[in-house]
Amino acid sequence: MHHFSLPSFYTEALKTRFTSPRRPLIGLTGNFAEGETRLAKAYYHQVELAGGTPVIIPPSADATAIASTLDAIDGLLLTGGADINPLWQGDMPSPHLHAINSERDLAELLTIRMAYDRGIPMLGICRGMQAIAMALGGKVIQDIYEQESGSEKCISKREEGEAKQSSVDADTAAALSETSLPLMKHSQDGPRNEATHMVKVCPDSVLSHIYDGAETLYVNSMHHQAVGCTGNLFHVVATAPDGIIEAMESNCHRPALAVQWHPECLEAGGAPLFRWLNEQALRYRRARTVHTQVLTLDTHCDTPMFFAEGADFRTRDNRIKVDLYKMVDGGVDAATMVAYIPQRETSPFSYANAQLDRIEEQVNGSEGRMALARTADELRVNKQHGVRSILRAVENGNALEGKIENVAHFAGRGIIYITLVHNGDNDVCDSAKGERTHGGVSAFGREVIGEMNRLGLMVDLSHASEESFYDALDISSTPIVCSHSNCRALCDHPRNLTDEQLRALAKKGGVAHITLYPGFLSATGEPSILNALEHLNHAVSIMGIEHVGIGTDFDGDGGICGFNDASEAINFTMHLLGKRYSQADIEKIWGGNWLRLMEQIQKEK
Repeated sequence: MHHFSLPSFYTEALKTRFTSPRRPLIGLTGNFAEGETRLAKAYYHQVELAGGTPVIIPPSADATAIASTLDAIDGLLLTGGADINPLWQGDMPSPHLHAINSERDLAELLTIRMAYDRGIPMLGICRGMQAIAMALGGKVIQDIYEQESGSEKCISKREEGEAKQSSVDADTAAALSETSLPLMKHSQDGPRNEATHMVKVCPDSVLSHIYDGAETLYVNSMHHQAVGCTGNLFHVVATAPDGIIEAMESNCHRPALAVQWHPECLEAGGAPLFRWLNEQALRYRRARTVHTQVLTLDTHCDTPMFFAEGADFRTRDNRIKVDLYKMVDGGVDAATMVAYIPQRETSPFSYANAQLDRIEEQVNGSEGRMALARTADELRVNKQHGVRSILRAVENGNALEGKIENVAHFAGRGIIYITLVHNGDNDVCDSAKGERTHGGVSAFGREVIGEMNRLGLMVDLSHASEESFYDALDISSTPIVCSHSNCRALCDHPRNLTDEQLRALAKKGGVAHITLYPGFLSATGEPSILNALEHLNHAVSIMGIEHVGIGTDFDGDGGICGFNDASEAINFTMHLLGKRYSQADIEKIWGGNWLRLMEQIQKEK
């Protein structure tokens, strides 16, 4: 029998503060009707049963409120409800469009875009799936019963959309489109907790794994709209027998999934999806905590190449992959911006200085949100104050123009390393893509390395030939670095390092940082974040965890599915956690090894 003794309830409640682990906070979008924000009990009940803590997100389009909410939650559940105004996707309303919920539209579309930028795990249900598609480049069919030939029209729209998607999506579509039955009933009359039709699930999809490899699921159905095209960020993973898209998931190995049915009403049948969201939210929260507690450093970005074209990394600039907003979204504390010198540049010294000037101009004009840094202490102080750090470097020894005094010039400008060579031999050493002009490091190159040692500059051997690599390893009195190089054992490219090179580098105390340039990750197909993890794992197995890191080569054609810009750094950390790397390991990978070496080299000058 229920009793009304608040003190006894309160005493029991207090016990959970120390006996129960903190549950992930799952934000649920609320419906809006008659001036009230509402949410069906089944949604938040399923979140609680899965081990999460539900919190309702009201349909407010206030960007600051949305941002603050997203900063607090660990996962996002987009719930069902009324139609979305088709004007948001540039379509005129159909006569069969039902009542729209204009109060929700902008609020949810903004929430989805901003949550996706942050890498927050999300699950969409019914309208939530359609909202995700509309917010992230897909298209929604306003009414699947619009005409007598609605089935043909709907399937035609779906196939047209899929044709524009990636090859992964096309393969998925082919696997799911073996039948083309007449359009079936998609709005059941029976109870919501009763399954009324089946969906075919794509093998090896996240959805299939959630349901223990099931190829068929029995679901309920309460909709007259559907996703017609998932867009490039998602692919189809389940369809109804008539071809209507019933589920989609991320193309980019990110925790984003949506279904057209209502799993919250299916009790046991819906529980796996909510457990998945809870698990992903836990991992996201842990990754975000890691980024808060460790200093994350990307050791090689080519973003300054775009400054002459007007790119501005103080804003969210779609022309570049590293900017202030993407760094904040991805939890990246510091990025090394290189003054890259094209091989055929006729005035390389002036060219390098002009790029360094532009870096400084943009940082100095960032109103204190970004700051230049050269030492590990400066990086740590900037992180404590919530300021993003920009380090500087020079890529290609051509910048020296054959003058040893120019090493001191660039050191005086605050750079931390010089990449000795690029895609062609220079007067310092031979390139991995060169013609063995010197047979390794030249006589001038020996002077350069000695001067860099004296001045506390890191010697970067990415792009160097094997002969140059081993020469520099012998010449340098301090450990050398490879700021953006991968493993040749996994991708046979002359730019990559052999296992022997990795061992020699580690033996001398150096580091090799995995890069995201597609051609250095895989010789066939389109590489993804999984390939980058394979290269990292291999480097760790050869060198040990103390000698690896990340140098993305963003804006130098670096970027892959799942880790395509700075905002997806948090996704990489989530994958590291999934591979059982500890926080201590991740701290070393995300810059700790580099900082240790940088401090050592700068102190030895």
